[in-house]
Amino acid sequence: MSEFFAEYGLFLLKTVTLAAAIVFVIGSAAAASRKAAQQEGLEVENLNEKYKALSKGLRKAIMKKDERKAEAKAEKQRAKQEAKSKEHKPRGFVIDFKGDLKATGVQSLREEISAILEVADDRDQVIVRLDNHGGVVHEHGLAASQLIRVRRRGIPLTVIVDKVAASGGYLMACVANRIYAAPFAILGSIGVIAQIPNFNRMLDTHGVEFEMVTAGEFKRTVTMFGKNTEKERAKLKEQLEDVHSLFKAAVQEYRPQLDLDRVATGEYWYGSMALELNLVDELKTSDELLAELAKDHDLFHVAYKVKQPLQKRLMSSVDGAVEKLDAAGWRRRFESGLPR
Repeated sequence: MSEFFAEYGLFLLKTVTLAAAIVFVIGSAAAASRKAAQQEGLEVENLNEKYKALSKGLRKAIMKKDERKAEAKAEKQRAKQEAKSKEHKPRGFVIDFKGDLKATGVQSLREEISAILEVADDRDQVIVRLDNHGGVVHEHGLAASQLIRVRRRGIPLTVIVDKVAASGGYLMACVANRIYAAPFAILGSIGVIAQIPNFNRMLDTHGVEFEMVTAGEFKRTVTMFGKNTEKERAKLKEQLEDVHSLFKAAVQEYRPQLDLDRVATGEYWYGSMALELNLVDELKTSDELLAELAKDHDLFHVAYKVKQPLQKRLMSSVDGAVEKLDAAGWRRRFESGLPR
């Protein structure tokens, strides 16, 4: 009997220990998650130092001992010369903007731009690595307005597109003094679209009536549940045309060399074709451009982390699912070939 109680006690001890360990791990993970969510502020990384560290690591692996010593000596001499020099290199401030339907990255972008404008002068430049397939008009218009702040201060603005700058993404890109794109990046889609499903016939089949009361003839045009009229469709079309005119005017202001009749059709083009149409100025990836700039610029990556409340973090999973569906739609369009 004593052996039974001894074994049972040992089993109980193991169980309690395991349970305590699980609780500790879960608690630590939750605490880390809360801490990460509460962190907010500007993060700055010296890209020159990053590139040097990468290069140094590779050289150390492939060089012989005497070569490494000679390289280290030369590096020390270069560092001394730079320290003695009173002339400061021009600076490049690198920002990443990853777009989504609601352009939620604008929360960070506005803080990053504000910080940069406090220290930059006309010898410096702002480089934006842009990846944005567009979305809601007013949200992307606000994002473009943040980049316009840089132009208005007379600070050179460069946009690099490695993947996509379409629709609202191109509205942002066109603000730049100079646009670079990878050969197979997607650019253009200077157009406006509204897609609205209508369930009126389905509701009618099931005997469900839909009522909508408005004050103002065009408070609401087409609807998802009511029966739409040709007048309402025409009004929506008119509104879309107005937005398209604003879009074209913004593009024309910053890229007057464009033939809008040719490019403002809603079509999109790959980098090499976009170059022919003057949608971009040069074919080059962000890696190539930054490697070149690092030779005579001090490069700093600037990122502002925004505090995300719990409700927003939970809702982000829903938005993420919508984003994946939208991105899948873009991929299907791209893979089917360019529209003619």
